[in-house]
Amino acid sequence: MDRVSDTREISPTARALLALEAIQNVPGITAQRLGERLGVTERAARRYVAILREAGLPIDSVSGPYGGYQVGRGLRLPPLTFSAAEAAGLVMAVIEGHAGAVDPADLVGGALAKILRVLPARVSAIVRPIRDVTPPPSSAPPQVSPELTTALFEACAAGRRLRLGYRLRSRSGEGHSWVVREMEVDPWAVILRHSRWYLLCWSHTRGAQRVLRVDRIASAEPLLDGFTPPAGLDPLRVLEEHLSQGWTYPVDVLIDAPPDEVARWLPRSLGLLTPFGDGTRTRLVASTDEPDWYASRLAMMPFAFQVTESAALRDAVAALGLRLLAASADVTGTGSLSSSAGSEPVR
Repeated sequence: MDRVSDTREISPTARALLALEAIQNVPGITAQRLGERLGVTERAARRYVAILREAGLPIDSVSGPYGGYQVGRGLRLPPLTFSAAEAAGLVMAVIEGHAGAVDPADLVGGALAKILRVLPARVSAIVRPIRDVTPPPSSAPPQVSPELTTALFEACAAGRRLRLGYRLRSRSGEGHSWVVREMEVDPWAVILRHSRWYLLCWSHTRGAQRVLRVDRIASAEPLLDGFTPPAGLDPLRVLEEHLSQGWTYPVDVLIDAPPDEVARWLPRSLGLLTPFGDGTRTRLVASTDEPDWYASRLAMMPFAFQVTESAALRDAVAALGLRLLAASADVTGTGSLSSSAGSEPVR
């Protein structure tokens, strides 16, 4: 509910804090809308904004036809408190989701180290060993400059165009070399996925949407031009669909299940899922450099499927099938198998 249900039981101080929360959650909220959320008149809502300003909180007025209030720079947030269970869950989730989080020199690892430093001693004693005993990844992701990543985030938030120096691989005789090419981009979003940082942007140099690896950005210079990102942009979806394309071997598979069920087993980074026929089947379109690995991912699904394109993937599926048949061969002569067929894989 937007409107406060019982206005009689809320003190002016509590209502001022509710006003601050509303402004933080809905930047640009109008006085009329703020009053509706607080259950007061528009005039009273303006008075609560004045109270916040008198308390030294930077509440800015946004001009224009859709103007309203937003929290300005310099607001100091109250200290966060975590229970032992919340802190341990946060540490484990960060480490599981990002391999470099055990390294304080990593961008995410540095943020995690700050959280650990400010935790109460009794909580820190429980969760710090979780990070300290986690072994570093065998193949660490490429390091990125925290200053560069911060600059990219700020450009995205400000809607400011950038001139980038981007490293590209170029053929040189028998091998490859790296060259730095200049490009102007509108930075839409910075995304961390699979322990690697990406920049989703519009390239004015190429006249196309691009996904750039942040570890290959050699320089980033802010320009005066501004931009507005596309309406309804879903950066993570765009990135994952991008990661599923552009590899050596094409993938085209028909799966005997609707897309919403298939999506529970195959992440978007594995390919684009679309309804096929009457919608009870799914078409998976992607590409891969590792047909054997891709075949194993398909085999994890509890659905029948057919590889309609890519001889390399078809051969990999056939080879995997032969290995599974060999593994289930009856070597005891009893005609029984040690495990039942068709059981769901452990997720």
